[in-house]
Amino acid sequence: MMRYPLLDSITDPAQLRKLDRRQLPQLADELRTFLVESVARTGGHLSSNLGTVELTIALHHVFDTPDDRLVWDVGHQTYAHKVLTGRRAGMARLRMHGGVSGFPKRSESPYDTFGVGHSSTSISAALGMALAAKTKGETRKVVAIIGDGAMSAGQAFEALNNAGVADADMLVILNDNDMSISPAVGALNRYLARLFSGSSFNAARKAGEKILDFSPSLREFAKRAEEHVKGMLTPGTLFEEMGFNYIGPIDGHDLESLIPTLHNLKHLKGPQFLHVITKKGQGYKLAEVDPVLYHGVSKFQPDVGIADGSAGGKPSYTQVFGDWLCDMAAADSRLVGITPAMREGSGLLRFSESFPDRYYDVGIAEQHAVTFAAGLACEGLRPVLAIYSTFLQRGYDQLLHDVALQNLPVVFALDRGGLVGADGPTHHGAFDLSYLSCVPNLLLMTPSDEDECRKMLTTAFRHDGPAAVRYPRGGGAGVAIDPQLVGLPVGRGEIRRNGQAVALLAFGSMLTPALAAAAEIDATVANMRFVKPIDRELILSLAAEHSLLVSVEENAVIGGAGAEVARVLEEAGSATRLLRLGIPDRFIEHGDQALLLADIGLDCAGIVRAVRDCRSGPAEAGDAPGARPD
Repeated sequence: MMRYPLLDSITDPAQLRKLDRRQLPQLADELRTFLVESVARTGGHLSSNLGTVELTIALHHVFDTPDDRLVWDVGHQTYAHKVLTGRRAGMARLRMHGGVSGFPKRSESPYDTFGVGHSSTSISAALGMALAAKTKGETRKVVAIIGDGAMSAGQAFEALNNAGVADADMLVILNDNDMSISPAVGALNRYLARLFSGSSFNAARKAGEKILDFSPSLREFAKRAEEHVKGMLTPGTLFEEMGFNYIGPIDGHDLESLIPTLHNLKHLKGPQFLHVITKKGQGYKLAEVDPVLYHGVSKFQPDVGIADGSAGGKPSYTQVFGDWLCDMAAADSRLVGITPAMREGSGLLRFSESFPDRYYDVGIAEQHAVTFAAGLACEGLRPVLAIYSTFLQRGYDQLLHDVALQNLPVVFALDRGGLVGADGPTHHGAFDLSYLSCVPNLLLMTPSDEDECRKMLTTAFRHDGPAAVRYPRGGGAGVAIDPQLVGLPVGRGEIRRNGQAVALLAFGSMLTPALAAAAEIDATVANMRFVKPIDRELILSLAAEHSLLVSVEENAVIGGAGAEVARVLEEAGSATRLLRLGIPDRFIEHGDQALLLADIGLDCAGIVRAVRDCRSGPAEAGDAPGARPD
């Protein structure tokens, strides 16, 4: 007997659309069971995907995808979409090198209409697609599916503000699984959703508008009356004011409510807004109870759940930061911690519980987070902004103008610096050393181990100006951590190994492979520690004693730490050759971190190979994927 009789019959949404509506609940059950078992084998995002099973089925059942465009936000909610669009077999290699991406990806499938990894882009992209269709005279529907967390970002409201007056035929679906503003979902809301989205109601409204055109004052009175009635019954007044026809909220797990409402909305013109209520982890009790724990998971046994991994093992850099934050907060009452909706991911859980009055989660709003920190700093506090490297890119203008230009003491704790693995190019912290090293007034550090990370955070906190500490995902070398709150001398590196002819200048995470490579080629190794101010004296002393300097960084080779080394040599008129190793000038795909680093030549073997190639002749020096000979 087949385990998934309905799911086995579907290889594309056209086959889904042929199913009788009465079969869809069974399909939802099969799809949800498959997702739990599949993600348990590969790891990935679980609770948010379980929450969108019925919504995904309803969308593909009602809309003519891929001709009608579904634009998903973030991508944490698209596994069901991937399964139903011909990638079920590929889920066995989800987020693995060469396998299916964990996020929508245009090159992977025509059903992935817009590539995404960061939040709050769906409405902007969907509006562009809808207006492009209008410009080209094409008839198609465009649907943006955005979560309540992503709706907190400024870009989402910028897009809503534009879409409401742009006369575009598009539908925005708010997948609400956490907001407290929503009333209980029940029979009344289902009835109202069908009523407000139905053709009779909208035809009557349009006819009434034409009649009332002859009496502007009466038309205005009727419009206000309608808004007040809908405002009392639904929480959609804000979206109505922005130009959308608001429908909902409705139960996002009730196919008998979803499908008729979507059918009605499909035939309405202009900007439409559907508010659905879903539950993270729906259908898998363990994920329902703790959706945060089951948001991003490693491999586990579905019948057992996620095992407690807190005991034993070396701490991750994220844990090192979280412990330091609590210790420094206890020592200095000026410290406040900020996160843009990444409390658990950035290691702020214990801090939020221990210092609730000094903890701020500003939502998915990186621009606001940076300027908010600047405002706190203006009043004498010492804000620490915990943020992923790739997310700070969104607050770059604020970092420049609001923090650095005013030389305010804000600490940027940059997690996930370098390659992060399975989340892929949207989450790799490949550019921070490049985009930060050019910022005036900024202190920029890269720890090579856990103890150095703690010391650098202390250095940053005590610095009278903006400072960033950039550390990688996962664990470090497993060194002992000094519990004291001591700092480092600013702008000073250290020699970790003495060798002959070649000196490896390692930045941050690259110290470990550099030391291993140096043992094979008898090279000197410097732990540079600081990208800005860079240790000019150390660089020039190494240049005087060696024929080849090699900078090694887990950052874009263009404009990174190696570029700072080159600047120092050039300004000093040094003739010593420099080979710069780093991430090559391309986006790196998803996969195991160690495999990706080896693939671009940033492991021990790659460093050895690049050095030997460079020393054998300048013509061969550029063969290494991330090498730039100077």
